[in-house]
Amino acid sequence: MGFLNYVKEEIRVIRERDPAIKSNSEVFLYPSFRAILWYRLAHKLYRKRHFFLARWISQRTARKTGIEIHPGAVIGKGLFIDHGHGVVIGETCVIGNNVTLYQGVTLGGTGKESGKRHPTIGNNVMISAGAKVLGSFKVGDNSKIGAGSVVISAVPPDSTVVGVPGRVVKRENKRVPQSDLDQVHLPDPVSSDISRLEEENACLQKAIQVLQKCMENGGCKS
Repeated sequence: MGFLNYVKEEIRVIRERDPAIKSNSEVFLYPSFRAILWYRLAHKLYRKRHFFLARWISQRTARKTGIEIHPGAVIGKGLFIDHGHGVVIGETCVIGNNVTLYQGVTLGGTGKESGKRHPTIGNNVMISAGAKVLGSFKVGDNSKIGAGSVVISAVPPDSTVVGVPGRVVKRENKRVPQSDLDQVHLPDPVSSDISRLEEENACLQKAIQVLQKCMENGGCKS
């Protein structure tokens, strides 16, 4: 794909997924736009084993945009990084098509692996603000990672993951539409667990009250 085609594709992706944008010219102000275009150049250099120059471009881009993409990462079409500050994408990370990342996302390693150290992100995946995906495993197609989640194990396709550590709280056999970029209305497993404990506690309290009345009345009859 030529440079102009890259530019046109990035304009299309940003306009499609960011309701704040009003014109094509605004795209050139987006940090993610610049970061992804410079990544494409750095990646080509990296594949040709011009490692120093590739890293120089990526580090300079990180200082300018706040988005650090290692030139060794493999990124498909249609990546959109909203805002972008604090986004880190590691060297052996593989990202599929039509992926959306929000600010503060880390696609990193655990520090204990060699070779393939970073995650593989499937197609049509949304990773919300502040989420950390750490390790060499796959996040399946059409999945959502909730804001602030820490994912350290594989995620099946069509799943919603939230929490620390992240766990699957929703799984459906249908594609998550790319237009559905809702980071807020996701299941809350902690709240669900608390509600269940409250219900169990209420049942126990009732049982204790019944036993106390029985004791006061001289014991319960079998």
